[in-house]
Amino acid sequence: MTLWFVLAMMTGAAIFAVLWPLGRRMQNLSSGHDVRVYRDQLDEISRDQAAGRIGAAEAEAARIEVSRRLLAAAEREPAAPVTSPSRRRAVALAALVLLPVLSGGLYLALGSPSLPGQPLSARANPQASPPIEQLVAQVEAHLERNPKDGRGWEVLATVYFQLRRYDDAVRARRNAVTYNGATATREADLGEALVASAKGIVTAEAKHAFERALALDARDAKARYFLGLSAKQDGRSAEAAAMWRDLLASAPPGASWAEFVRDELAQIEPGAGQVAPGPGPEQMAAAATMDPEQRKKMIVGMVEGLAERLKKDRGDFEGWLRLVRAYTVLGERDKARVAASDARRAVERDADKLRRLDELVKELGLES
Repeated sequence: MTLWFVLAMMTGAAIFAVLWPLGRRMQNLSSGHDVRVYRDQLDEISRDQAAGRIGAAEAEAARIEVSRRLLAAAEREPAAPVTSPSRRRAVALAALVLLPVLSGGLYLALGSPSLPGQPLSARANPQASPPIEQLVAQVEAHLERNPKDGRGWEVLATVYFQLRRYDDAVRARRNAVTYNGATATREADLGEALVASAKGIVTAEAKHAFERALALDARDAKARYFLGLSAKQDGRSAEAAAMWRDLLASAPPGASWAEFVRDELAQIEPGAGQVAPGPGPEQMAAAATMDPEQRKKMIVGMVEGLAERLKKDRGDFEGWLRLVRAYTVLGERDKARVAASDARRAVERDADKLRRLDELVKELGLES
């Protein structure tokens, strides 16, 4: 009797599982959010390894696991489209009538209620997660059948890159651009794959990809960093330093890549890791004991020191902005205007920097 009660409960649960979604409007779901999350996790793993927070073995294991999840998320199909009310009623009727009859008849014909139960350990046969190579092969097979699936190429490119299959990553990135359309992110990702394939050298092809990315979005951080690296590799260290300083100056608060860029900048310009250096602890302590006149002299000395440095390094745009603001605070409005004019000449070919400079001049009331 207990067995039949349990079977009846199981049948009821199965019917409920069928009827529940039929009583609601089904919506198409997408795994796009999961894909973005796993891509961000892969980028975070690379940054943690570069910063020395995790070892190479840990990073490799994490990459493989996240890549496996990324492929699985990409293969998820959207839910079925919304069905009509008449079809939902037909399926509900079948669930209410046919499901109990068919399941009961099938059990009476094939079941063996008199057999003793088996321990769970004897019946369990857990399936291990498929290896990453198998998942990659499945996606590759899918893309052979559907070569214009841009989304598939984009996901596979990310996994190829993490597995250090850089030549394959370049091919997949090109296909992603071709079939999904060019965006700043896709062009920058293609350039990054080309650099990795060339063992860290920013080739002419990679440089063109980064330039295309900036043409689509002048704020793209990855493209700006690699173009700075290109300048460094070409022996134009001052230009690279200026580009990286500008990149750090526009970095959003808490940007995960900012520390890496500071380290790169410090290699060609020691002590330049900070965008807006100020007085050090010793200077601050000394200023606290000064009278107002002495404190003002110290500040004037620092501002003049900044002005002298900018005569040699005219590419430090953020330095120019600080100098204009500092002169204004000191009441030296004529000097502030001269500094603004010098800054304008230094960045005369950069429309975005000219706009920022004009906004500061207007904010400080320095218009002539």
